[in-house]
Amino acid sequence: MKKWISLALLSSSLLLSGCQSAYYGAMEKVGYHKRDIMVDRVQEAKESQEEAQEQFSSALEEMQALLAFDGGDLEDAYNKAKDEYESAQSAADEVSHRIEKVEDVADALFDEWQTEIEEISKASLRRNSTSKLNETKRSYKTLVRSMRRAEAKMPPILTAMKDNMLYLKHNLNAQAIGAIKGEFANLQTDISSLIKEMNKSIAESNKFIASMEQG
Repeated sequence: MKKWISLALLSSSLLLSGCQSAYYGAMEKVGYHKRDIMVDRVQEAKESQEEAQEQFSSALEEMQALLAFDGGDLEDAYNKAKDEYESAQSAADEVSHRIEKVEDVADALFDEWQTEIEEISKASLRRNSTSKLNETKRSYKTLVRSMRRAEAKMPPILTAMKDNMLYLKHNLNAQAIGAIKGEFANLQTDISSLIKEMNKSIAESNKFIASMEQG
């Protein structure tokens, strides 16, 4: 237990310093290698996408409740929808952050792997290691493309949500709500497409993690 507490403190300290190379070096000294870090970061990126799916769905539900408003406190319904939009924005930012962290450790891992291959004297071992590196790179590229495709679907949705929230903020009445109902169907379609794309990315993440853990 003490080891993991110390590991967490070390991790936080070095990450705050912004020195990734020092971070990786220090983590390796306590038995936590780049490969392990990469698996953990892919897992975290996957979890951030799952959270984003939930947040975008919740934002859609609150907008639906707002647009179906029929008596009661209109401002309260607006505030709930606004809060969910802001949560979706935060979730999207976290997805991007997690993908960047995956890319950072992947670059470090592949550079190290290639350097170490060049130090292997036996040709057959060098070929086998090179083959495994290339296979892992291909799998990784497929994973990141999938993550980035899902990520790219979020900004247009957030922009549409923001436009609606700002419009309603300045015109919070039944007539204003009626004016944006036509855009709601598009939002439903876009969020449905986003969730499907994220499901593909999540599946790729699971596949990549399994391949890394197998060897």
